[in-house]
Amino acid sequence: MKYFYFITMLFVSTAALATSPVDLEINMKNTGLAYKNAVQATNIDAFNVAINEFIALVEKSKTAKFHKQPEQSLQGLDKVLEQAQLAKQVANQQGLAAAKPALKNIDNLRKKYHKLHEPPGFFELLFGK
Repeated sequence: MKYFYFITMLFVSTAALATSPVDLEINMKNTGLAYKNAVQATNIDAFNVAINEFIALVEKSKTAKFHKQPEQSLQGLDKVLEQAQLAKQVANQQGLAAAKPALKNIDNLRKKYHKLHEPPGFFELLFGK
């Protein structure tokens, strides 16, 4: 009976974790750190650890609830994933220096799509759009 209780609790806790909402702010900070680690990596092993973590965190971000233009947000995350996977492939085939353009594209996409999620300014709140 103890084992049944333990297994039941394990499934319940796992299901609760799987359905818990993503804290997008915290996840994006961790994503930024993983990106920074990938950019600053000095060997392929460190790069692979960082870029794999980055990819996993971006995938997790796709499960978040986007209140403002969700289709564009998901589109942006898909583009970031494409560039991250390209960077990984190129780095493993041609070396870290060859992955720099794809990593730069990730930063450009971040700048572009973050504008969708900036909080409204004072006048926008006061007068609307």
